[in-house]
Amino acid sequence: MRILGIDPGLQRTGYGLIDVAAGDAALVEAGVVRADARKTLEARLKEIYDGVSGVLGEFRPDVAVVEELFSTYSHPKTAILMGHARGVIFLAAAEAGVPVVSYAPNRIKQAVTNSGHADKQQVQRAVQAAFRLAKPPQPPDVADALAIALCHWRMAGRGAARRRSATRAKGSP
Repeated sequence: MRILGIDPGLQRTGYGLIDVAAGDAALVEAGVVRADARKTLEARLKEIYDGVSGVLGEFRPDVAVVEELFSTYSHPKTAILMGHARGVIFLAAAEAGVPVVSYAPNRIKQAVTNSGHADKQQVQRAVQAAFRLAKPPQPPDVADALAIALCHWRMAGRGAARRRSATRAKGSP
């Protein structure tokens, strides 16, 4: 299975692509789609859309995994703007025929660090360890995207294990 993790941002959208086989995850590609902060919102969204579309077209993942919005009442505008970035990412995935799954930030952190309240450095170190990298991925958007992909792999695996257990309990092979 090929999983594309995406960490949406209006200036930097991180992406991380992993291949999963035989119970192991391998890093395929990771990087950042950059949008020029000096441009209008619609121009930046087009840059994000074009960049993500390019990644989807080149690497053809089986699933795209995008971090859910995290908003606080003190910063509602940020959540709205991030919603725009997520929207063009979802559109690019839909046009590429790639299903999209989302996880909450604390679920992602829990899946990769065993703490739902891990900081950026803990996430970076967990991703570094998972892929046996010499250094933590930079910028942090790349580490976050890889963490998102790892979260889906780990969560999907747990779900499959639960489904197999339930099937065996019912007496099916």
